[in-house]
Amino acid sequence: MSKPRRSSGSWRERQERDPFVVRARAEGWRSRAVYKLEQIDKKEKLLKPGMVVIDLGAAPGSWSQYITEKLQGRVRIIALDLLEMDALPSVEFIQGDFREDDVLENLAAALGETRADLVISDMAPNISGNRSVDQPRSMYLAELALDLCDRALKPGGDFVCKLFQGEGSDAFIVAARQRFGRVRVKKPDASRPGSREVYLVARNYQL
Repeated sequence: MSKPRRSSGSWRERQERDPFVVRARAEGWRSRAVYKLEQIDKKEKLLKPGMVVIDLGAAPGSWSQYITEKLQGRVRIIALDLLEMDALPSVEFIQGDFREDDVLENLAAALGETRADLVISDMAPNISGNRSVDQPRSMYLAELALDLCDRALKPGGDFVCKLFQGEGSDAFIVAARQRFGRVRVKKPDASRPGSREVYLVARNYQL
């Protein structure tokens, strides 16, 4: 006899009770994910006026929203996502699959001769619930984001990337340490306690 599936209603109930969801709605943020970047930024002081930022997996846009509000619009953000995203000041949005060459070409065209000061990635695959499937998919997205740093991040630039701890994550951290002067792994308070989600924070790109 198969196990009963957990209803989507229970997920919605947890969302409604989630203090970060409640707070994000009250404060006008697009999603609870904003508090992950906010906590990292308060500790690391990532953001500076006039910078160029690439935001991967941007929708619904809370990270871009936080950055443009924190810097009062004195920033250029190029945001990418497979899903639609409502417009934000100082944000150029490219809709498409980051794994496809034409989307990368659009990003390169948007950058022109410029290189980014900061690459941030909150990308995650559609979760199937099967860790042996989900973990390789999540690592592939993280590896694509790190590869983008080699093409688009200026020397001395920084990188923030969602990771799920598991097969491949240790090797990914090693690869990041070969490129950056300092690499740390953080679990913000807004990351759910039972989740394997963490964030790699890499400073001072050196390749």
